[in-house]
Amino acid sequence: MPAAASNRVVRVSRHTQGRAGKAVSVISGLPLTAPELSALAGELKRRCGSGGTVRQGTIEIQGEHRDTLVAELAHRGFRAVRAGG
Repeated sequence: MPAAASNRVVRVSRHTQGRAGKAVSVISGLPLTAPELSALAGELKRRCGSGGTVRQGTIEIQGEHRDTLVAELAHRGFRAVRAGG
């Protein structure tokens, strides 16, 4: 991970818009390349036991997993915070 990555805040939010009311945890602000995002998304999906995707530079994990994701990202050295309510 680059040294500047530790200074950047990664936001983990919950979205339901356009998904028939179903929650999706969205991780934004990751300073990673597309292949790194895909690899991290796969690991986070396995950690949460859920599906997901990488879309427009963000990782989307199906379901409400914000606490788990913030803890896992912090363990990996990112400054992760819950965004939204």
